Amino acid sequence: MNVALVAHDNKKKLMENLCIAYRHILCKNNLFATETTGRLVEAASGLTVHKYLAGPLGGEQQLGAQVANNDVDLVIFLRDPVGQKTYEPDINSIIRLCDLHNIPVATNLATAEVLLLALDRGDLDWRNVIK
Repeated sequence: MNVALVAHDNKKKLMENLCIAYRHILCKNNLFATETTGRLVEAASGLTVHKYLAGPLGGEQQLGAQVANNDVDLVIFLRDPVGQKTYEPDINSIIRLCDLHNIPVATNLATAEVLLLALDRGDLDWRNVIK
């Protein structure tokens, strides 16, 4: 499965720790991330990550295009709910695209863990059927 990883600056360390903790699940899947998040995850966890551009430089649009083409099966987007980001519209468009294409999306640690465990159990295998 294709798993996209995105994290706001204040959530990048949390993403690193999530990927370390769930390395045994993530290593069985194709990982995609915006540039900085991908680089940090690779360094912290040893996982291989296909990197988009940095989020504000177009990486979120690249992710959005992959979501729109139904090429992503799960999105983990650890958002910082405090403070408006200058690129907030991009964030909302990715979540909207996930809703439109029935792609599971997690925006916090609790839902990320639930979706990763579901991925490991095979609960998201239905995504292979609709492709």
